[in-house]
Amino acid sequence: MKTKNTLIALAAAAFAFTAQAQATKVGIGISGWTGFAPLTLAKEAGIFKKNGLDVSIKKIPQKDRHLAIASGDIQCAATTVETWIVWNANGVATTQIFQLDKSFGADGMVVKPNIAAIKDLKGKKVAADAPGTATYFTLAWMLKKNGLSIKDVEVVNLSPQAAANAMIAGTAGLDAAMTYEPFLSAVRAKPEAGKIIATTLDYPMVMDTFGCTPKFLAENPKAAQALADSYFQALEMIKADPKKSFEIMGADVKQTAEAFEGSQKFLRWQDKAANQKFFAGEHAAFSKEAAELLLEAGIIRSMPDLSKLADTRFVK
Repeated sequence: MKTKNTLIALAAAAFAFTAQAQATKVGIGISGWTGFAPLTLAKEAGIFKKNGLDVSIKKIPQKDRHLAIASGDIQCAATTVETWIVWNANGVATTQIFQLDKSFGADGMVVKPNIAAIKDLKGKKVAADAPGTATYFTLAWMLKKNGLSIKDVEVVNLSPQAAANAMIAGTAGLDAAMTYEPFLSAVRAKPEAGKIIATTLDYPMVMDTFGCTPKFLAENPKAAQALADSYFQALEMIKADPKKSFEIMGADVKQTAEAFEGSQKFLRWQDKAANQKFFAGEHAAFSKEAAELLLEAGIIRSMPDLSKLADTRFVK
């Protein structure tokens, strides 16, 4: 009996080892943006592992994320919809496979008290991340909707966190800054640093998606499906156990569970049903308008093939 039990134990161990060995390795590039947090939850709560994935998540600034993809350091990434247009236009082939979130006030423009309207920023100094990033594009979008262009302001390239910190500290002589959660909440907590003049409640145009290289998708369709499934399962965990989920996600960005819960109220994570609706038409329509603005702003020099930006089979 002892020999039989030993053999069963060895067989079970061998099976577990084989299953682990077969786990598909995936490198994912993200930032500390609140909307990406369910990906961290999927890793830390073992959801990715349960679905046969060996995931490594790397915090890479948005302006450098495509370089990590091009080098092969990562195979997948999370970023805003228009950023995939920039990457593809610059020769970094990538395909979106599911939507992560939509911003509902989580991205915004902070201005000094003397600025009454966005049109008053003409000739002023505005902080935004580098061209090709979400905050730069958001600035261009908001300016255009108010009769201005990116050429009408002096852009100071600062990351979203640095931009928020500069406004709070009153340094860099800034008149305005573009930032997002959780850094926008730091500005909300200090109204003397400036006022939030516009957010994505006023301009609903910040949407994040998850994508990978065409090579990875072609070679690992089951892993791609597992990535999408894991994300949706993470959203289910947030609903079932919000306290534990907020603790895990908040810890990753050095926030308490309560602070993280506050940050996430300004966005909406997108479940499978929302994904299906989004990719049925909204994604293509927004991508077209975004691409035209990117061309106009000089962020891209030519229009990529917009029909190849998304592969919707993983959200069906």
